[in-house]
Amino acid sequence: MENSKLRNKIMLITYADSLGKNLKELKTVLDRYFGEAVDGVHILPFFPSSADRGFAPMRYDRVDEAFGDFSDIAAIAETHPLMFDFMVNHISRSSEYFQDFLQRKDASPYKDLFIRYKDFWPGGAPTREQVDKIYKRKPRAPSVTAEFADGTREEIWCTFGEEQIDLDVSKPFTRRFIRDTVKAMCERGAALIRLDAFAYAVKKPDTSCFFIEPEMWELLEEIRETVEPYGVDILPEIHEHYSIQLKLAQRGYWVYDFALPMLVLHALYTGRGDRLKHWLDICPRKQFTTLDTHDGIGVVDVADLLSEQEIEETRELLFTKGANVKKSYNTAAYNNLDIYQINCTYYSALGNNDEAYLLARAIQFFAPGIPQVYYVGALAGANDIERLEATRQGRDINRHAYTLEEVARETQRPVVKRLLELMRLRNSHPAFGGECRTALEGGHGLTITRVNGGHRLTLRADLKTHEFSIE
Repeated sequence: MENSKLRNKIMLITYADSLGKNLKELKTVLDRYFGEAVDGVHILPFFPSSADRGFAPMRYDRVDEAFGDFSDIAAIAETHPLMFDFMVNHISRSSEYFQDFLQRKDASPYKDLFIRYKDFWPGGAPTREQVDKIYKRKPRAPSVTAEFADGTREEIWCTFGEEQIDLDVSKPFTRRFIRDTVKAMCERGAALIRLDAFAYAVKKPDTSCFFIEPEMWELLEEIRETVEPYGVDILPEIHEHYSIQLKLAQRGYWVYDFALPMLVLHALYTGRGDRLKHWLDICPRKQFTTLDTHDGIGVVDVADLLSEQEIEETRELLFTKGANVKKSYNTAAYNNLDIYQINCTYYSALGNNDEAYLLARAIQFFAPGIPQVYYVGALAGANDIERLEATRQGRDINRHAYTLEEVARETQRPVVKRLLELMRLRNSHPAFGGECRTALEGGHGLTITRVNGGHRLTLRADLKTHEFSIE
């Protein structure tokens, strides 16, 4: 990690208003309750946004006033390397860019930012065959109807929610916007920039419009070259087959390990460690590991690391062994038809069982890569059924907002005290800088040994009883 601002220590993932009500209170929580247990912090999008909890950014040159301002970001950055989000695929429908385009249409200086169906598709609109090829989250063509001030209407590319209008990354104007935005993030204290929904950014007719090569690599390289002089790293966020992460890693990029959550659940539910061991042996070393994120537990990422039958078995066991988790929380009744993730906290996925949960975290901390711990997971949070029922949004089950008083109380729970102790060990022991060796012992024993020069640390785990030791 030469020239990088990152350190091989645990990174917390949190919203600006989830540990306390704003950035100032977040800093209090970090200083008072987490201390040496947390190094980096991924503050989920803190810019003014019109939807999707920050992921429909209207602009990047301000902090949402409800959270604070850039001086609050700078105060946290003094002691914690920070990860910022850049939505490389889209921008808010309510942004001045799109609103100006609706007003002035072809006379708008921002017209090249957006993908107009009439220009993109050779026939002005996609054929059924072309629509079927697109890797998408909607059963229809990914578009919204733009109604211009002059009374005309057009279809504009829109992959996600209607407030998230896709950017045309093929245009020089958009590329300049991307470069200027990530450069400004570097100047405002980012140590790492997460490229949200990166694989969707490049579109070409008659393709899946997902991870399109070689254009994806050209875009990624351009962003890397822009941030490199600042000693800032980039992390493309891609939920898909693990082979994509291996490809990125081969080219020297940081990647996410989104396969680990389901593999650990499979191991702890069944007592079988072979699938988990296989992944620990082949996974990229330059990666950020996760068990939980703001999006829930990823399923699509584990394809071929678990068989289809094993994935289904793990899903079913999650609904039987998990605490307060129902299939209905992942349906249209809770505004969720996302087959990519299961809505559940990781603690509740393991039945709110302290031993199983601590073992899951120990496995994560011993795995290759920099561990990320989502704020609900850092406090061993259970499913927030009250919030879920109030909002009817499936993902809110894993998005409890903690007051300072709640954080003070939760950090006194024995499971959280032990977790913070594990986190401090992961951050301070020199063995974690080196190689990772794994072994299966007996029917359901797993050992992971980290070795760095003369330093050595071994996790011995019983995947059936969930007992473990570190020596």
